[in-house]
Amino acid sequence: MSTEQPDPDAPADTDDERISAQLFERYSVDGIEYDDPSTKRYITVTPVAHTMGRHANKQFKKSEISVVERLINRLMQTDENTGKKQMATQIVRDAFDTIESRTEENPVQVLVTAVENSGPREETVRLKYGGISVPKAVDVAPQRRVDQALKFIAQGVKQNSYKTKTPAAEALAQQLIGAADYDLQTYAISQKEEKERVAAAAR
Repeated sequence: MSTEQPDPDAPADTDDERISAQLFERYSVDGIEYDDPSTKRYITVTPVAHTMGRHANKQFKKSEISVVERLINRLMQTDENTGKKQMATQIVRDAFDTIESRTEENPVQVLVTAVENSGPREETVRLKYGGISVPKAVDVAPQRRVDQALKFIAQGVKQNSYKTKTPAAEALAQQLIGAADYDLQTYAISQKEEKERVAAAAR
């Protein structure tokens, strides 16, 4: 019988390390594929879903926060859900479970693809010429594209779940799956297409 004692300098249990590197202790954040190189640096994926607001007072540091947490924060930006982060986190967790069961894909990958697809590439600004306001088409910065995509997804969730029988988690799952598949019936994709259509007319 072996009498060897465990090496105190040995690394920690690899299973614990593997679990700690997973979002919600279930979904892997490794091997995520990005189809849009322009927004890749602004879509951060980490196993942390709550950073305690450590980037709140740093300009342009929001892109260092996990895109999952940014989605959670977006869901809280309504009168009814302000400050209810545990509830918003549970909505996202339940939506990820639904996405995994329906698509058999990593929900984190579905979210990243949905954000890439939902960000408008063009929008309009108002320029004044002699007191006349004229719309002008401009390119959208990659960071703003991510911001707009998360905004559209959150708005779509509210529209489909507020005062309806559809649970918020179900509405979120539908939005993410639809946006990842570039379904024009999805709110986020329809808003993106509308912004780009208006910008094309203002060229």
